Amino acid sequence: MQTYDGAPSIPAASPVIGDAEIEAAVRVLRSGRVVQGPEVAAFEEEFGARVVDGAHCVAVNSGTSALQLTLLALGIGAGDEVIVPSFSFAATANAVRLVGAEPVFADIDPQTYCVDPRAVAALVGPRTAAIMPVHLYGHPADMAELTPLAQRHGLAVVEDACQAHGAALDARPVGAHGVAGCFSFYPTKNMHALEGGMVTTADAELARTLRLLRNQGMEQRYANEIVGANMRMTDVNAAVGRVQLAGLAQATERRRAHAKRLDAFLTTDAVTTPFVADGARHVYHQYTVRVANGQRDLMQSKLAERGIGSAVYYPTPIHRLAPFCTGDQLPETDRAAAEVLSLPVHPTLTDREVERVADAVNSVAGQL
Repeated sequence: MQTYDGAPSIPAASPVIGDAEIEAAVRVLRSGRVVQGPEVAAFEEEFGARVVDGAHCVAVNSGTSALQLTLLALGIGAGDEVIVPSFSFAATANAVRLVGAEPVFADIDPQTYCVDPRAVAALVGPRTAAIMPVHLYGHPADMAELTPLAQRHGLAVVEDACQAHGAALDARPVGAHGVAGCFSFYPTKNMHALEGGMVTTADAELARTLRLLRNQGMEQRYANEIVGANMRMTDVNAAVGRVQLAGLAQATERRRAHAKRLDAFLTTDAVTTPFVADGARHVYHQYTVRVANGQRDLMQSKLAERGIGSAVYYPTPIHRLAPFCTGDQLPETDRAAAEVLSLPVHPTLTDREVERVADAVNSVAGQL
């Protein structure tokens, strides 16, 4: 491990894979029941009870699959448009294209980095079938505005909650506002399953359709009802996910405590600390600051010299990526892409390490 002045470097993210996760995986492997078995069913039930107020849960093999299968289950496809933020990971728009629909990119709220409801409203047209807000960095999107907007126009709301396990708005958890919510269990998420995803919904029929779609269109073996795919979660993944889920509340509070500490210790005017909207519960998948005056890349480089990891999510907005490249004018999205920097906030950090991060940022800022 690299060190700076004798102290270990601090990574931007640090996946947790401990003895409990390893033992759970080995237990399933020894059982011989490794695909779509009792661990998956238990994980679905526990996730519903602990994270989304008892909604139906359907486990799949990735967050991207969760988004794609949800759109398929809703009948969204060729000729349809889905309004999405451009300031997100490409999977948000990829899922729309994979079902044959077209993503339409909306600008973001500059404070929350989530999609701006006013921008969404301006884009609704005759081909619009759904809105896909992203709860970016662990902060909930403005569902209080987006939900009634969708209702007025008869649109589905599919929440991309891949970064927001346990986040909430006005005490209602993300994943329980729209017709469906989609979560990711990639290793660096707030909880993981090595890999995997989950769709949450209050609609029992939609949940059944999703279960068919993930399993070649069948509920009973060789009794195929619809055309489906193989996007199942393994029991190994589910077993690891159950261990992670049991520790999610504690890990989330650790992230939130780290964020509060960073808020207090970051004293430089060169960075703007994360905003939290009224009624929002931010779970800090990322602690993302803005670095003013075009100094973001220089600050990142100088932090690395001091052993402080950081990351930029996302340097290129989706609407500027080669597969999409729409030429849309999204000024707040472009400004965020040039200014944001995510600092370490993961739960494995000690309080002293969090203070090291803040001290380094304050020191570097004084040199810019």
